[in-house]
Amino acid sequence: MVRAIRGAIQVDANDRDAIIEATAELVSTLMERNRLTTAEVISVLFTATPDLTAEFPALAARKLGFDDVPLICATEIDVPGALPRVVRLMAHVETDRPRAEINHVYLRGAVALRQDIAQ
Repeated sequence: MVRAIRGAIQVDANDRDAIIEATAELVSTLMERNRLTTAEVISVLFTATPDLTAEFPALAARKLGFDDVPLICATEIDVPGALPRVVRLMAHVETDRPRAEINHVYLRGAVALRQDIAQ
């Protein structure tokens, strides 16, 4: 069965290292909380708010061993008043877990985006 898992994290600054570190934290936490291996990940779509331009978030996943997982980055819609400096992801995974057992991950200031499902 295929499931989609969402997540987001607010990055401290538009800085290459900050983007990589925050994205690595997001990806690692999502993998841990859902007890996944990279072999179960079909693909990951990353988006970044328009104020994050110093690095591609997917690079952090590559550094974590997502070598043969299709990854793509895109820019989030520039909505006035939206939370700044946010990396979001949607991972498609193969799992037997029911939807109710999927853990979506919202970290740092991004908790405010989905308080209904933030862990």
